[in-house]
Amino acid sequence: MVKKIFSAIIAVFISAQCLCLFACGKTKTKYSEYSFDFFDTVTTVTGYAENKEEFEKVSELVLGELGEYHRLFDIYKRYDGMENLCTINELVGGAHRTVKADARIIDMLIYAKEMYEKTGGKVNVAMGSVLSIWHDYRSEGMNNPWEAELPPMDKLEKAAEHTDISALVIDKENGTVTITDPEVRLDVGAIAKGYAVEMVAQELEKQGISGYVLNVGGNVRTIGAKADGEPWTVGVENPQDDESVPYIAYLKLAGQSLVTSGSYQRYYIVDGKRYHHIIDPETLMPSEGFVSVSVLCKSSAMGDALSTALFCMDFESGFALIESIDEAEAMWVMPDGSIKRTEGFPG
Repeated sequence: MVKKIFSAIIAVFISAQCLCLFACGKTKTKYSEYSFDFFDTVTTVTGYAENKEEFEKVSELVLGELGEYHRLFDIYKRYDGMENLCTINELVGGAHRTVKADARIIDMLIYAKEMYEKTGGKVNVAMGSVLSIWHDYRSEGMNNPWEAELPPMDKLEKAAEHTDISALVIDKENGTVTITDPEVRLDVGAIAKGYAVEMVAQELEKQGISGYVLNVGGNVRTIGAKADGEPWTVGVENPQDDESVPYIAYLKLAGQSLVTSGSYQRYYIVDGKRYHHIIDPETLMPSEGFVSVSVLCKSSAMGDALSTALFCMDFESGFALIESIDEAEAMWVMPDGSIKRTEGFPG
């Protein structure tokens, strides 16, 4: 797969002529900072500040917080002196330990369980046993395309026997996490990035910081409007990769999030067919109903979870789900390129 490093799912557009403006009696300038260190994607922090030092202070806060969440939610790597999802997944003597976990892990897993219920199981952080198989085959197929293979269905079905989210036991009062089935593994790829972005955005809001937008691999969260009071203009990338029509929708956002899940992001090719990374819990295969699904709502955490869930649901069920959630809108891009959207999603 070829990654578009500076063109993630969603691009944030800012008029070139608005590099400097006069607001609240003080001149504010637009600055941006980039990082490639978190959640296997590019992070962009953009905001208006009176000077570079002021912007760098906010940017340092954002990147520092994102780094903490990245390490806490990492399922592939352990870090010295830290209990994270990698260590929670580990077996000791053939069983999982009861782990004294950081409150941020506890809260994220509680939220993940809530989204499991809300989406009818389409977002299941206990699917690590299945997703790890797909991850290994996809990585091998990307590294050695001539040897790319699909995971055997019997292997996937056996792993799927160990995806019961009830095996994830959270004791919020004592701050512990226990996985009761030794073959259950956590994988928070459907929620961790959006959750982290949302928590950082809320921290900025608590500190009275406004006029910023965070874009972590296409998970866009705006914190207030731009310095002149105008909303941010955010574009949804055309998943058909048509250079003549690079974006299929433009939205005006101030204090909202926009998240897209798509089949064109992470994939590998077997016998001429693409197999992407969004796995349907029912079929255990990459969902084929849509090319992309975008969700507009306040919370980036909810947007991340819902965009994945909708991608794995038929249109009618997904539409009904979105209609049941206040202040959430969605847009679906069909395999033939046609577009469907809820009434409140801008055209």
